[in-house]
Amino acid sequence: MQSRIPRQSAGEQGGRRPDGTGHGARAGAELASVVSAARRRAVRDGDRHVDTAHLLHSLLECDPEARAVLGEGPHLARLLGYLVQRSIGYGLRWQSTVEDSGAVPVVTEAAGLSPLAAAAMEYAGERAARRGGGRARGVDLLAAIVVDPQARAVEVLDRAGIDPRAVFARAAEQAGPNP
Repeated sequence: MQSRIPRQSAGEQGGRRPDGTGHGARAGAELASVVSAARRRAVRDGDRHVDTAHLLHSLLECDPEARAVLGEGPHLARLLGYLVQRSIGYGLRWQSTVEDSGAVPVVTEAAGLSPLAAAAMEYAGERAARRGGGRARGVDLLAAIVVDPQARAVEVLDRAGIDPRAVFARAAEQAGPNP
């Protein structure tokens, strides 16, 4: 099966890593595995771009610290149910569209990521840099994907009965000081 997400050689990408993170030292192996899992999910779902809902789903699967921000219980099960249903009905209306609220400039550097997902990766790296130059963690990305109210991750959280603003506050608190 051929990927629907365009692949480029390292030369075509200007020397960037082909995983689409494009944020060098700010995005460590932890986030690279999240992006890689989100990319596989996007291909499996038939989506052209990795969006914030793909990133949210991968964070919940790959990162226990990010999953802990959401806690346990029926709301987490409901959220996972919505994310899983995306490929079998819920979310099909998103196919053939690019996640972009218009609130952020289109980011073309991160091939295969929606503009909001690319902006979230950048924001996660910036949060880590403001904290002292460490690598971005899953909780940084979790906070970043719920910042824009037009993000698909925010829509899924809302449908599951989880307040994205509360998720942002808990993720920011768990990530540590962020001047």
